[in-house]
Amino acid sequence: MKTVNHWIGGKTVEGASGNYGPVTDPATGDVTTQVALASADEVDAAVRVAQEAFQSWGQSSLAARTKVLFAYRALLDANRDAIAELITAEHGKVHSDALGEVARGLEIVELACGITTQLKGELSTSVSSRVDVSSIRQPLGVVAGITPFNFPAMVPMWMFPLAVACGNTFILKPSEKDPSAANKLAELATEAGLPAGVLNVVHGDKVAVDALLAHPGIAAVSFVGSTPIARHIHTTASANGKRVQALGGAKNHMLVLPDADLDAAADAAVSAAYGSAGERCMAISAVVAVGSIGDTLVEKIRERAEKIKIGPGNDPTSEMGPLITAAHRDKVASYVKGAADQGADVVLDGTGYTVGGFEKGHWIGLSLLDNVKTDSDAYRDEIFGPVLCVLRAETYEEGVALINASPFGNGTAIFTRDGGAARRFQLEIEAGMVGVNVPIPVPVGYHSFGGWKDSLFGDHHIYGNDGIHFYTRGKVVTTRWPDPSEAPVGVDLGFPRNH
Repeated sequence: MKTVNHWIGGKTVEGASGNYGPVTDPATGDVTTQVALASADEVDAAVRVAQEAFQSWGQSSLAARTKVLFAYRALLDANRDAIAELITAEHGKVHSDALGEVARGLEIVELACGITTQLKGELSTSVSSRVDVSSIRQPLGVVAGITPFNFPAMVPMWMFPLAVACGNTFILKPSEKDPSAANKLAELATEAGLPAGVLNVVHGDKVAVDALLAHPGIAAVSFVGSTPIARHIHTTASANGKRVQALGGAKNHMLVLPDADLDAAADAAVSAAYGSAGERCMAISAVVAVGSIGDTLVEKIRERAEKIKIGPGNDPTSEMGPLITAAHRDKVASYVKGAADQGADVVLDGTGYTVGGFEKGHWIGLSLLDNVKTDSDAYRDEIFGPVLCVLRAETYEEGVALINASPFGNGTAIFTRDGGAARRFQLEIEAGMVGVNVPIPVPVGYHSFGGWKDSLFGDHHIYGNDGIHFYTRGKVVTTRWPDPSEAPVGVDLGFPRNH
């Protein structure tokens, strides 16, 4: 059986704890790989390697860093298919979706390639007689990233390229459910010329996570995952004196106004709700239909959803793959099975779905719930699967109030032809990312990604300018040099004169 070990100091390091976790092919249900689970001592060893590497990497020139990053970008581009195949094998998403994940991660690598302009400081000359003041940004030291199973390549690339471009060294703790893509990313970084110890991958479970959160050698922690874990990460790491950005869960709404193009809205709802089997924090999981359009919209969504082909991710004809684990599949199914008892109309029931020849895979079909109540489990919880809830509202104001009442504030969208309504929506809605006739408003790499309320813990969003600020700290330098023509004036113990 294949074993995924750690990547520390520019090479594979075998697990020493004796503990291993299973990695399953979601399409077959078979355990294909085992992954080493690090002990606290192994985490400590990785931190020490990263600390040593920081002594030189943190002092390296921007030219040296960008040379590596440009080479890395080229290697990632050449290995898109290989990375996508690892994602499909362990996560289950279809190959085209996995390729899209790699492409979105590459956007941040490209942003990191331009770090020379992003790290420019500020200078004010002659603020007083021969006094200049400058502001600069410097790296933090060793930083860590804890990433989820749903995007095993993209989310790590949202973190470490910017971190190392800013001069930090990085320890990545990817999900133990699909660990191979992380190792591939690290191997390619070493091949691109990244010095040993600058990027390290430590696999593990809660033991490794807790060790990272408590380790005094870690300056900052980035996290993407569920809201309860994000809250724990933020609380624990902050208590240990670390800078934290912890992105949590979501319940993303799509408000559809009566004037919207309903065919376009239905297409968008199906793509955003069921793409990647709903296992993404930017999935649309709740459609709010305003006015009399609800029945027509639900019918259009149903017609499209029934045509989606579900199958193994490596089958080019598949449009949606399995869920990551059998346990997660069963949890997602429980929301559909209990929906009717909580007042919803079950338009499509995807529970019990199987694929011929792959009966042991983690399959579930597409589910569509109409007239969902806001106090039901299917609405309140982040299901993280191919389940779309439709709610009704009589007016725009009622729809906005419904959305703003949600404890989550990750992303949201409005579908309308009315520019005035769209403008009101983007100003009145309480969410960090807003789409206007765009169902999944994930920002491009040079804008930052992040939500509001229970979808984000910490002050900084991820990547973009926020990401660069998160991985650096500011310093202000005030200088005064005597004019060579003047003799020394002696010591002045008075308050500095600025005028």
